[in-house]
Amino acid sequence: MSERTPAEFHPETVAAAYGVASDTAFGAVAPPLYLSSTYEFAGFDAPRAYDYGRVGNPTRDLVAEAIARLEGGAGAVMTPSGMAALDLLIGRLPAGSLVLAPHDCYGGTMRLLKARAELGQIRLALVDQSDTEVFEGQLRDHPALVLIETPSNPLLRVVDIAALSTLAKNAGARVVVDNTFLSPALQQPLSLGADYVLHSTTKFLNGHSDVIAGAVIAADPEEAKKLKHWANVTGAIAAPFDCWLTLRGLRTLFARMAGQERNAMAVAERLRGHPAVARVHYPGLADHPDHALACRQQRGFGAMMSFELAGGVPAVRRFVAAVRAFTLAESLGGVESLVAHPATMTHADMGPQARANAGIGDGLLRLSVGLEHIDDLLAGLEAGLQAIDG
Repeated sequence: MSERTPAEFHPETVAAAYGVASDTAFGAVAPPLYLSSTYEFAGFDAPRAYDYGRVGNPTRDLVAEAIARLEGGAGAVMTPSGMAALDLLIGRLPAGSLVLAPHDCYGGTMRLLKARAELGQIRLALVDQSDTEVFEGQLRDHPALVLIETPSNPLLRVVDIAALSTLAKNAGARVVVDNTFLSPALQQPLSLGADYVLHSTTKFLNGHSDVIAGAVIAADPEEAKKLKHWANVTGAIAAPFDCWLTLRGLRTLFARMAGQERNAMAVAERLRGHPAVARVHYPGLADHPDHALACRQQRGFGAMMSFELAGGVPAVRRFVAAVRAFTLAESLGGVESLVAHPATMTHADMGPQARANAGIGDGLLRLSVGLEHIDDLLAGLEAGLQAIDG
């Protein structure tokens, strides 16, 4: 990996300054954006470092290097979306390989895995990964890949990455962890034993709700090379401008995460004591069942949470019509605060039975807490909650 920022620098410095002042043509402080789809050869049979944009692009490589450094990985591949990042891993598996995934994973992830399984390309097993006995039982079927999502979407369940990785590797499986909710600012799954880390960089890494992209990071240098080769084979590569925007967003990752987590804790505390709220799912709360585990493997609790309204769908309708400062929209991780109804939005494709099995009820709302003033966020929530009683 190119040492564009010295290896001894802290992660905050890598995020803020990776690739800064590396332009050898004009001395630009901000890394330039390379939009060219093709590159001149130095002569006959003499390609330069870059020859064709699908194979490699300086802007794409720069942000991939930065993200790999932040995750402590050997290399990364930037993809057109988070789903494309997961599919990059799935697509390299031999036909009929078993994939072991969480029973409560993100709806888009489940849709992709089920679609591949229905085509006969993989076999799929969904399991509650917090149940070690059940998890070990599934490992007897020798999965090729174990997918871990922690904290989970949308219920913020936390599972033990180190323990599950050890069990999976002993069974001959590789482990990939979706780290989208926390980012490397708050969690580094590779240091806990994972083989790969997955991101929808659309979310916290970019942080401004203006890019669709993804990334997969490998712990092993050879695996990183194979992933980059496979991305070229399939064409699953992120556009240069999206990569440039993602690198610009990465500059403020640590500052954004700190501010958003601070707001999220205040929001969770306010929701927990409200009579209209049946339950709050946020690992930062001391009474969350996974609080101790989150403290052990995370450096913070992040900006995502969900809560259940006691009044079900009627309460949800009144809340979203009256809430202020939170926008009703899908996605997450931007500087603006969003509210989503998983059952009809992000997890609708799961179907009612799968949602019930995962514990996703019709009264559940998910929040992505942004950087607005906390007084405005709390007042906005209160407006929605008061409408329930009204």
